[in-house]
Amino acid sequence: MSRISQQFNDLINLKKIALKDTWFKSKETSPVSSTDIDQSELAQCIAKARNALLALQNKDGHWCFPLEADCTIPAEYILMMHFMDEIDIELERKLAIFIREQQSEVHGGWALYYGGTFDLSCSVKSYFALKMIGDSPDARHMQRARAAILECGGAACANVFTRLLLAMYQQIPWRGVPFVPAEIILLPRWFPFHLRKVAYWSRTVMIPLSILCTLKAKAVNPRKINIRELFTVPPEEEQNYFPVRTSLNRILLYVERLGFKLEPLIPTFIRKIALRRAEKWVIERLNGECGLGAIFPAMVNAYEAIALLGYDAEHPYRKQCRAALQGLLVDEGRRAWCQPCTSPIWDTVLASLSLQEDAHSDQNPVRQALDWTIQRQILDEPGDWREAKPDLPGGGWAFQYANPHYPDLDDTAAAAWALYQADPDVYQFSLRRAADWLAGMQSSNGGFAAFDIDNTYYYLNEIPLADHGALLDPPSSDVTARCTGFLALYGDLQHRHAVKRGLTYLFNEQESNGSWFGRWGSNYIYGTWSVLEAMQLAKVDRHHDAIRKAVQWLKSKQRADGGWGETNDTYLDPQQAGESNVSTSFQTAWALLGLMAAGEVDSAAVQKGIGYLMRSQADDHLWYEPWFTAPGFPRVFYLKYHGYSKYFPLWALIRYRKLTTER
Repeated sequence: MSRISQQFNDLINLKKIALKDTWFKSKETSPVSSTDIDQSELAQCIAKARNALLALQNKDGHWCFPLEADCTIPAEYILMMHFMDEIDIELERKLAIFIREQQSEVHGGWALYYGGTFDLSCSVKSYFALKMIGDSPDARHMQRARAAILECGGAACANVFTRLLLAMYQQIPWRGVPFVPAEIILLPRWFPFHLRKVAYWSRTVMIPLSILCTLKAKAVNPRKINIRELFTVPPEEEQNYFPVRTSLNRILLYVERLGFKLEPLIPTFIRKIALRRAEKWVIERLNGECGLGAIFPAMVNAYEAIALLGYDAEHPYRKQCRAALQGLLVDEGRRAWCQPCTSPIWDTVLASLSLQEDAHSDQNPVRQALDWTIQRQILDEPGDWREAKPDLPGGGWAFQYANPHYPDLDDTAAAAWALYQADPDVYQFSLRRAADWLAGMQSSNGGFAAFDIDNTYYYLNEIPLADHGALLDPPSSDVTARCTGFLALYGDLQHRHAVKRGLTYLFNEQESNGSWFGRWGSNYIYGTWSVLEAMQLAKVDRHHDAIRKAVQWLKSKQRADGGWGETNDTYLDPQQAGESNVSTSFQTAWALLGLMAAGEVDSAAVQKGIGYLMRSQADDHLWYEPWFTAPGFPRVFYLKYHGYSKYFPLWALIRYRKLTTER
């Protein structure tokens, strides 16, 4: 089971009631006036929340909260067990309970985030998984799901990765999926498609997938389950697996289909070389018990590919993969679910930053957390990023417990920010390596991406495999803000140009309404907080037009109850930016932190927001709500960081008290 399963087993079960009670209580709260906050009551709220957060700290100093996605992940876990014929009956029963409980009473299918609309691909996988473990197609919940799926065109209209899974289960012919041969690993760098030209998550998913596709993998499927009832046309007769998206997509689809037809002409010796190269690439990055890329889709593909290549069940590689997948499970007792990855570095540094805001409190827990963090800095290990920067010394952190090939800039900037605030002298070595690495990873447009430099080959989002539009890792405002903010705080003269370029990028990226887009948090409220925080660290004049526009936008989006909320629907409809039917603790905290960074601590908006957080604090002194907090990939994959409702509200409350009592 997951490293966090036991620690959070009781927590998750107990919080369901708190979540519902707190959410409904906050919805019914009347508008508040801008009267002063009671400092004594505020101090009690902070003390209780701080103690509650510290109670969740692991003995070695770090935090790691559950990271939840949609039902695609637990459904794929079930399907993976049946693919491999390694079925854990009790586990699949628990996973099925979780999947059933997420089914919508509104549309009958499954959504990508709490309260979201029907998603065809997630619903197809969830239905398939439930039927796989024994749910009758005649059961009411299965009938409702099937009707919703058929109404949206059936399983043939599902996304590429769903169809690839169906092809391996022999539910659709291989002509219904993109051509992903192992030979892609042999393509030269000058070629229009190359592994360096796509994001790390795309690489780690595609290479083991190419092995599965090249060898035409067939799931064991011991119970011989099929889902033909989910097709409006028999799958072998379906002729429209690839609807054309754009003119460029039409051209690339023609090229891809030509490659599919010419596959038999690939020389055998070339195929063997490609498969060996792909196998070597995967094995080099297996990453112990954290798995390939430390993300679930890549780990599943690697596990299945290694089995297909002939490694037996007791081989160390198979054992590593199996342990990595099991490490993502969260067992709540009655039910279980699977995380897409873990977030210990991110949770640890953000929790530390929140506690650092109160410099007069005991900082020993923070120092313990940061000492744990520096042990995981990635210095001289091999990494894919080195292909672009072979002479740049390493200095980053990964998001997960271990992912040395793929340190990310956002975690690195946040970790370095916390280290600098704790003690720049004690952590001098780590800070120097982090700062130099971040500055060296700046893209040519002045922005910073999550993992790569200049990963902006946008035409690749038009290839048939990329119907999700998330093949790339271009720079974003939120990551750029974190990196620029830290480099400005660090203050090394050799990084001045990087800071200037980062700020210029941010000014250019501001939306016309004054907000910034949130690539890795939901959505414009998150992006706007991130940039305003960076502006403060960089000592940008608070009267700057960009800052005043952002402040005005945030204030205009405050809800009547004093909080802020923003739906993930904004990734589909930007006109809804900063809006939701409910307030959330984490988005209220982001708005407050942004406003206070811009000098608005005495504003009525900030006082109302602080009042909202104090009123919505649960009986155990933390905060809970069902809403998803971030996109993994906008429009196609979303996440709920369970920690966001724990440390962000505390961060905002502590900052408010500091600014109002230490003038």
